[in-house]
Amino acid sequence: MTDDDLKARAHDLDVTVWVGKSGLDPVVDELGDQLTDRDLVKVKFLRAARGGTTTDELAEELADRVSADLVDTRGHTAVFHR
Repeated sequence: MTDDDLKARAHDLDVTVWVGKSGLDPVVDELGDQLTDRDLVKVKFLRAARGGTTTDELAEELADRVSADLVDTRGHTAVFHR
């Protein structure tokens, strides 16, 4: 499946993981579990989580921590695939 296929499928997904002021640590296990159950998961990075960093940087770090592919970031939302 190509990145374009994954992005098209991700368009209609609801956000199921939110990263807030506690940062990435509290959501790593949750995202990992969701990626076990489905192949695409959409994550929203709230303003409190971003601090002095960007959504892209946070999304890349989260992808590394759950051994997933970062399919797309748009605004403050990212889509992960495993």
